Amino acid sequence: MKEYQTITEISGPLVYAEVDEAIGYDEIVEIETAQGETLRGQVLESSEDVVAIQVFEGTSGIDRDASVRFLGETMKMPVTEDLLGRVLDGSGRPIDDGPEIVPEERQDIVGAAINPYSREYPEEFIETGVSAIDGMNTLVRGQKLPIFSSSGQPHSELAMQIARQASVPEEEEAGDDEEGSEFAVIFGAMGITQEEANEFMEDFERTGALERSVVFMNLADDPAVERTVTPRMVLTTAEYLAFEKDYHVLVILTDMTNYCEALREIGAAREEVPGRRGYPGYMYTDLAQLYERAGRIKGRDGSVTQIPILTMPGDDDTHPIPDLTGYITEGQIYVDPDLNSQGLQPPINVLPSLSRLMDDGIGEGLTRADHADVKDQMFAAYAEGEDLRDLVNIVGREALSELDNKYLDFADAFESEFIDQGFETNRDIDETLSIGWDLLSMLPKDALNRIDEEFIEEHYREDDSERKVVEAAD
Repeated sequence: MKEYQTITEISGPLVYAEVDEAIGYDEIVEIETAQGETLRGQVLESSEDVVAIQVFEGTSGIDRDASVRFLGETMKMPVTEDLLGRVLDGSGRPIDDGPEIVPEERQDIVGAAINPYSREYPEEFIETGVSAIDGMNTLVRGQKLPIFSSSGQPHSELAMQIARQASVPEEEEAGDDEEGSEFAVIFGAMGITQEEANEFMEDFERTGALERSVVFMNLADDPAVERTVTPRMVLTTAEYLAFEKDYHVLVILTDMTNYCEALREIGAAREEVPGRRGYPGYMYTDLAQLYERAGRIKGRDGSVTQIPILTMPGDDDTHPIPDLTGYITEGQIYVDPDLNSQGLQPPINVLPSLSRLMDDGIGEGLTRADHADVKDQMFAAYAEGEDLRDLVNIVGREALSELDNKYLDFADAFESEFIDQGFETNRDIDETLSIGWDLLSMLPKDALNRIDEEFIEEHYREDDSERKVVEAAD
């Protein structure tokens, strides 16, 4: 292994060194400073005589006297089932004072793309316990479904709720006797504050969710370069547990905006020609490399499902980060500032939210036979109520028909009873659909034009319609 003392330039998180041999792209580097400290880095650019190295721990303390060693291998994640219950830093080293991790193997963090021919179509329901997601925008095993939020919204609380409550219903029913895949959550935090990190850890420990979780923590004051490695460490661990140990793995990544800012910072240090709003032109490809690592593989019991969370700068969904994420993923869940200001928990706006794979993951044998009809009818009724709210501001409620007033009452009740469940409440799908029928029973039967007659006969509550209208009026 050759050692060089040929550093020529240090620029932001990058170190440039002269070499006299071919150095591989993405190769891992050790830099030993004059003070005896060893820093890790990765080759970002390689030519015949100069390489650019991004240093994970930051470049402070590095000078021309530092020595550079090229290790001849790409970055690997030490993986084992014993990672469950552990807390690691953003580059995969334990920070929980637990025992040393003895890996079963070391896997390349770049990972191999799933061959499209080998992909199994995602169609099994994952229960999050959150009605606005389970009932209206169902998450399916193997899907990638991002949460679009903005600064100051309680997306962290929603992430913790999903991490705590998520389960695979039929695996629970299988019981301990039968051989079923276990469920695990891998939580990757990028660029979060120490305060947020403490909240996450307290919640994981208080609820016992940590036992089935692996937590990766990259804090706001950690180097930005480490942030580009964290999601790859997370997904390598997820793929190992899913495809080699048959776990159903839910990956929660927060906050993808911080990840993209790190890409922009490195791009600026490399003096690349910027793309939209200063982000690198290859950001779409980079995000796709991460998001496309979700899925299921034919012949394997496990699955990787992703919920990336991103804060939209200025609450603007045309910003490059949510825009590109929307192209790659299968829908989005919107956290709404207006609903949040009204005190709804979680403040999910179901109207612009979408789960593109939902239709294949609900129905008889998966959730319940009436699920699709109930969802369609509630979407239509809530949208009608929302439109009428604008009209009421102009003409007043007295000018509206009796049915229009019922739609207005429905919209209010939908928000207060269906959406607003609190961050500690875990509802199963039957409870979610039961609340849906309570609300739909506020409307006359002939207004339920999206629901099959037999479901109306079975679930419609005649006595509820009058009572609910009176309650709403009070």
